[in-house]
Amino acid sequence: MFLTKKHIPRRTFLRGAGITLALPLLDSMIPAQTPLSKTAAVGKTRFTGIFVPHGMAPGYWIPEGSVLDAKKLPSIMEPLAPYVDQSVIISGLWSKSAEPPPGVTGADHWVAAAFLAGEKPKKATGSDIHNGVTIDQIIANHIGQESLLPSLQQAIEDPGANSSNCGEGYSCAYTNSISWAATNLPLPMELNPQVVFERLFGDVQAKTPQERAARREQDRSILDSITGTLAAFKKTLPPSDQLRVDEYADSVREIERRLTIATKATGTMESHEGIVVPAGVPDSFDEHIKLQFDLQALAYQGDITRVSTLLYARDLTGRSFPASGTNTSFHGGSHHAENPDRILDYSKINRYHVLCLAYFLGKLKSIPDGDGNLLDHTLVLYGTNMGDSNQHLHYDVPYILAGGAGGKLKGGRHLHFPTKTVTTANLLLSVLDVFGVNQDKIGDDSTGRLAGFAV
Repeated sequence: MFLTKKHIPRRTFLRGAGITLALPLLDSMIPAQTPLSKTAAVGKTRFTGIFVPHGMAPGYWIPEGSVLDAKKLPSIMEPLAPYVDQSVIISGLWSKSAEPPPGVTGADHWVAAAFLAGEKPKKATGSDIHNGVTIDQIIANHIGQESLLPSLQQAIEDPGANSSNCGEGYSCAYTNSISWAATNLPLPMELNPQVVFERLFGDVQAKTPQERAARREQDRSILDSITGTLAAFKKTLPPSDQLRVDEYADSVREIERRLTIATKATGTMESHEGIVVPAGVPDSFDEHIKLQFDLQALAYQGDITRVSTLLYARDLTGRSFPASGTNTSFHGGSHHAENPDRILDYSKINRYHVLCLAYFLGKLKSIPDGDGNLLDHTLVLYGTNMGDSNQHLHYDVPYILAGGAGGKLKGGRHLHFPTKTVTTANLLLSVLDVFGVNQDKIGDDSTGRLAGFAV
């Protein structure tokens, strides 16, 4: 530990033309002769909410017993093996909020918004939309004001140019966003990693898309404008901190390199994935989601934000995922007609999606953060709103919790609940407790805390 009578404030930024570079946590930011519990060495707990529609293939995701064994995970969950000690798989939950209200038809494919709200969205297509405030925004209101961005919302699939009515009398707002800041205010989920990057690192001098495009065409890093400042700043640091700053800057430059490749995408139908990829967005799902996850990790590392959400796909998507080992479309595969071969095929898609989650967990674990790493100080909630998607059943839905949550979540467990007895809203209520937000209920469906959730 580097000891000095003076320490660098945690909220230190290097500024240049078009850039505000937040720094990772450095040893020099921890004052000497001060208990670690009262310094920045105690990591701040972050929250990531990830929604994936269509449930998981029955028979391929529920573990046996209450203790997770890395060598005996069901096939869909096998990618979690390296992180099993910081993972909790939950089975038996009831996504009651995804079901239509009594006497109301429709819902199902139009209620991704219920995932983090625990409330049934109002059937509406106009300005009278109504959904519960989602837990990511409740958490952001509680802890997000300490960071540059209260929260970050990302997506992998383009909402497209939908009308206000996505079907069955429900607004597209309910399927296009899983983050709601108010009952009538869905937050846009950013699809383009370049835009996310510019939000994180403050491209303030390029205010229009045309100006941002002109700067990118100069083929230079945003870090170029602070080369001298960065070099001078590093001279004041001990060798360990100099290395950490260099690694952080290298990560930023590598992200820029990959974004440059993505900007060459022209926005055409990708026959191997079955959807139109907008111009400037990576052609493949695999590269797209890894870029979005890497940006989340950078945002957490620089303490730019502590709250993020990610929408893997929209309901009724026709996308396929060649990296999964099958070219079956996501929505088509979810309707497997109880055919064993088709269920097996669908399980490959689900497993691949969990593999992408594992990529993110590995990224977080590789980044030091105070008295541990980012995974130690993050709670990742990965879930869906269906159990058996073939029949559109909203009970026995799969959920994964990952990360140490700042010491508030014990991993290596499988929590199982009897069918239709415990709602997903109870899980949301328990997650809020982790962040010091203690409410009596959330949404329409919560009945109390999730038994066995807390350490």
